Amino acid sequence: MPNGSARILLVDDEQSIQTLLSYPLRKDGYHVTSALDGHEALRRFEEGRFDLVILDLMLPQLNGVEVCRALRSRSQVPIIMLTAKGSETDKVAGLEVGADDYITKPFSMREFRSRVKAALRRSRMGGETSEGGSIECAELTIDFDRRMVTLGDEEIKVTYVEFEILGALARSPGRVLTRETLLEHVWGDSDYRDPRTVDVHIRHLREKLEREPKEPEYLFTVRGVGYRFRE
Repeated sequence: MPNGSARILLVDDEQSIQTLLSYPLRKDGYHVTSALDGHEALRRFEEGRFDLVILDLMLPQLNGVEVCRALRSRSQVPIIMLTAKGSETDKVAGLEVGADDYITKPFSMREFRSRVKAALRRSRMGGETSEGGSIECAELTIDFDRRMVTLGDEEIKVTYVEFEILGALARSPGRVLTRETLLEHVWGDSDYRDPRTVDVHIRHLREKLEREPKEPEYLFTVRGVGYRFRE
């Protein structure tokens, strides 16, 4: 996907932020569509094709979490959440409903552009897993060619990031992977990113895959180090 064909939906209710972020995006060759509130964001999304959504958490009428949930119910488009808050709960609020990444305001333009490029790069690689085939473990099947996860006869809906984390762990059963290793595998680097981001995605995977998330059968925590997949 060359820059010139990438379409970005930028959702923020502050015109100054819209101007500040739109300029470098357009300078990098992206097509930017703006929305000032949650309802407008959903309308804009239905009207066109987008390769990335940049979504502010605090929006009037329909907040960013609700918009993210609505978008994720109909699309796997990459979503970067913007938040001005500093608590852990607010930082991961978007991740809880399916966002791929988040940036806490204030942030540098270098960081912002880096996150955008990484998200679009991941989107391009969406179906291009370097190794195909599948992995079967008990009732769980991970099909890398179709990027599909099934548990028994049921297909489990996972996000791009969840699939990448699960795949990385499953390809090295029994081996402990650190949070930093998983961040680098999914995002290409661990710069600017809180390692606890991985914890949120692991929790989502457990809720989807484990009969008892607090007593996992597939994804295990190695305290103080990281995670490992069932041998």
